[in-house]
Amino acid sequence: MPSSTSVDLTHHLSTETRLRKPNPMKAIWRLTRRKPKMISLANGDPHFSLYPIRRVEFEVASVGEDIENPVQTWRTSGPSAPSQRFVSTTDGPSSLPLKSALQYSAGAGLPDAQRAVTELTNHYHSPPDHHTTLTLGNSDGVAKCFRLLGEPGDHFLADEFSFSSLTNAPLSHGIKWVSVKIDQGGLVPEDLERILSNWNEEEQGRRPHVLYTVPCGQNPTGCTLSVERRKKIYALAQRFDFIIIEDDPYYYLQYESPDDNVDCTSKDFKFIPSFLSMDVDGRVMRVDSFSKIMAPGMRLGWITSNFAFHDALVTLTDSSTHHPHAFGQIFITEMLFAEGGWSIAGFDRWVRSLRDEYKRRRDFFVDSFYNEVARSGYASAELPEAGMFLWMKVHLQKHPRFRTYKNGDGNAPGPKTNTKELMEELFERCLDGGVVVMPASVFLVPEAAKTTDEDPIEDRLNFFRLTFAGPEDTMVPALEILGQVLKEFFTEK
Repeated sequence: MPSSTSVDLTHHLSTETRLRKPNPMKAIWRLTRRKPKMISLANGDPHFSLYPIRRVEFEVASVGEDIENPVQTWRTSGPSAPSQRFVSTTDGPSSLPLKSALQYSAGAGLPDAQRAVTELTNHYHSPPDHHTTLTLGNSDGVAKCFRLLGEPGDHFLADEFSFSSLTNAPLSHGIKWVSVKIDQGGLVPEDLERILSNWNEEEQGRRPHVLYTVPCGQNPTGCTLSVERRKKIYALAQRFDFIIIEDDPYYYLQYESPDDNVDCTSKDFKFIPSFLSMDVDGRVMRVDSFSKIMAPGMRLGWITSNFAFHDALVTLTDSSTHHPHAFGQIFITEMLFAEGGWSIAGFDRWVRSLRDEYKRRRDFFVDSFYNEVARSGYASAELPEAGMFLWMKVHLQKHPRFRTYKNGDGNAPGPKTNTKELMEELFERCLDGGVVVMPASVFLVPEAAKTTDEDPIEDRLNFFRLTFAGPEDTMVPALEILGQVLKEFFTEK
């Protein structure tokens, strides 16, 4: 049903979106649900009796209330780990029978699967008036948001270091980027306000009307926006009329409670409020994914948005990727609604247990990092409050070949140091030593418009992204190599 929000945000839709026509066959497909037992002579689906699949059974970790830590139990108990089973059959008593699940459907996804992600969204975010659209994972969701809103020549805003495969996505559509500074607390609202306040539309074109950000466990820096910063950013979105694309795959991997009186391991731990939970205008498009909490190969996610954007997303999907694969939709529907499935309460027990497991890995990795790397004084890192990454700062000013350039050296208004060259050399030495890290340069927002030359980003490339999501038995050996490479790099004659 249409949104009841009083704010009309359709002027943010791109020309492509406005010109795109609904798929007429999909429109007729939706009419088959007008009343029960409709007889269709219009569809082109193979008959369900010809599907060579009769039954799909899923065996998953048990999340019963009697299991204190389901993730640890599942990880350490091997074949004897307690499990739960739920099935989908062709025409049996399933929450989503194969007979209907394996047919073609519309762009929002199968109604039962859409209801499943809607209930998850309502449980964690309680958005005032929003609608969900299933996607082929996180990247597909974000790219569709870009396409929905982006006009050739538009400028979008993003964290100055961002996940490059996503910031590369809208470039071919003529979208340009403006980078916003981030610090250990995430995106800096004051820099966002500076950019928007000083924007000259006559010289620079249309003022940026879309902000893309990862608010929890930001990739690559690991930083998390506080509630105070989120409120400031949302207020700026209202003041300057921009849309927030809230890409939040690490939402469930939060390790520090926003409530100082509640320990993160407590059952009373509350996840930090999302932009979606604050959204009274319908100007937040939230992108969620099962990749980090189930399995990355599931390629199933969802977008939560106002109805007008949801409707446009369905039209885009019906004429492009079409609906997500049935097996993922069957899985989440049966998992949440089937007898023997997890239910919302069980899902919550799983993700909270998963958070505790990743927190244990984070703490082990950080302790090892301090002992093997940071103790030398050549590098340091802030403790990430969420996500999977440690943002390692290399103290290049201690290197004997570190140089700063003064005005007149031929480098103004560009880089004022040789940071970029030294970090490229250090990266190669890491590879030669046998350890792979991700250099900050990989995450630079591509072709970002210059908004200030006072603090060139090229002089802030002295970071590596490290992950604590990998095998634990490789963490210490990898950090030992990294520590040794740093020592040799800084103490060269």
